[in-house]
Amino acid sequence: MDMAYEGNETRGLACLLGFKPVVPPNPLRRKPWKLNQALYRQRNHVERLFRRIKGFRRVFTRYDKLDVLFRSFVSFALSWLLLNSANRS
Repeated sequence: MDMAYEGNETRGLACLLGFKPVVPPNPLRRKPWKLNQALYRQRNHVERLFRRIKGFRRVFTRYDKLDVLFRSFVSFALSWLLLNSANRS
């Protein structure tokens, strides 16, 4: 979820389905909820990782039609990103 889905109905449905919504409240809300900053940071890291993976054209356009091949290339992309970040340090 992101800020576009911070309405009461959407939050209620997410909680009902067993999800824990991590969305900052709209600053104009009368009764804003407390935001868990640590969980929000972790969510941000995951979203940035997905953005980096989608930088691989093969993943973004889904050239591989078999799930096994697609999953293996995503694993390769994650390995490449890990090695590339270790090489920069």
